[in-house]
Amino acid sequence: MVNKVYVIAGAAGSGKTTVANYLQRQYQMQRVITHTTRPPRSSEQEGVDYHFESEQSMERLHLLEEVEYDHHHYGSSMESLEAGWSTGHDNVIVLDTKGALTYHQKLPHQAIIIFLTVSRLTVLAKRMQLRGDQPSAIDSRLHSREYHRDLNLPNYLKGIAHVIVNDDWTTTKRQIDQLIAQLGK
Repeated sequence: MVNKVYVIAGAAGSGKTTVANYLQRQYQMQRVITHTTRPPRSSEQEGVDYHFESEQSMERLHLLEEVEYDHHHYGSSMESLEAGWSTGHDNVIVLDTKGALTYHQKLPHQAIIIFLTVSRLTVLAKRMQLRGDQPSAIDSRLHSREYHRDLNLPNYLKGIAHVIVNDDWTTTKRQIDQLIAQLGK
């Protein structure tokens, strides 16, 4: 049996966290804990929110993908994947589309890419508003290059990703359940 990692990608407000949480609850998937060199916020816990690393400890990891934001490194590692798989369950991780492609390239037989989208942009803005995002943050996000990149399935994920239009949670759950059944969970 091949250990799998379900990679959830899509624009902000498309439901990535909701789907990841559903996969954890419904299928006991393990959330991949990612790494960062930034200091923890007061509400964050080591090994729950992130693995907080020094520059030196980050360099010793077997990172699958890595990005830098605001002079801090973020990434996901084989060590975190193996920790999740050691429980006997598949993993789930939320990444941007570039990270999803990297997972497909580095773990072609293990990475299952799910790309979430919605049929109307107004749905995304409304969801961000409902989850408490500030209007200025919503506006900034809606106009960012990354946001527009993740609105539609990029060419480099066509034929790789399973696309789910997440307009209605009941329909989305049914599609996810069908996908899991099809892949032999």
